[in-house]
Amino acid sequence: MKKTKFFENYFEILSNSISSINYELLIEVAERIQSVNLKKGKIILIGNGGSAAIVSHLTIDLTKAANIRSINFNEGSFLTCFSNDYGYEFWAEKALEFFADKDDLVVLISSSGQSKNIINAALKAKEMSLGIITLSGFSKDNPLRSMGDINLWVDSKHYNTVENVHQAWLLSVVDYIVSIKLKKEEI
Repeated sequence: MKKTKFFENYFEILSNSISSINYELLIEVAERIQSVNLKKGKIILIGNGGSAAIVSHLTIDLTKAANIRSINFNEGSFLTCFSNDYGYEFWAEKALEFFADKDDLVVLISSSGQSKNIINAALKAKEMSLGIITLSGFSKDNPLRSMGDINLWVDSKHYNTVENVHQAWLLSVVDYIVSIKLKKEEI
């Protein structure tokens, strides 16, 4: 067997997964983000583990590259305080209570689509009439997949594949928004 076969297969799966998105959904995500920005709202991003790393990256790029206000709750003392005081399943919900405003958009990421804290955050966002974008993978009928206004799903049961695809999709949206802003500046 060829030594490179693993990587050839891995990158083919990753490439196919990234390309599996309906590009119109990515445009919808970009338009929703831009609409929230025009209303002076902010983008609130929430994820666990690898998804928390994705929201950190996206928060920086939205803020710095696209000039769109965005926040996440990945600071260690914040997470441990809210988890200790409200329970891990409810920390994200409580964070929304404290920080979300009426024109905000919440982006919730869970590879499995079953993380209780992310599900509870989606329920709280609905209760607060906030816009919701979800990203998930694994089971086609995972609970998170039906909870957003826009739901992006990766057909894979492998964490790294799902997380890499989520990151590629979201960062492509940032680059799309930046490209639109640059075109307007050129005119």
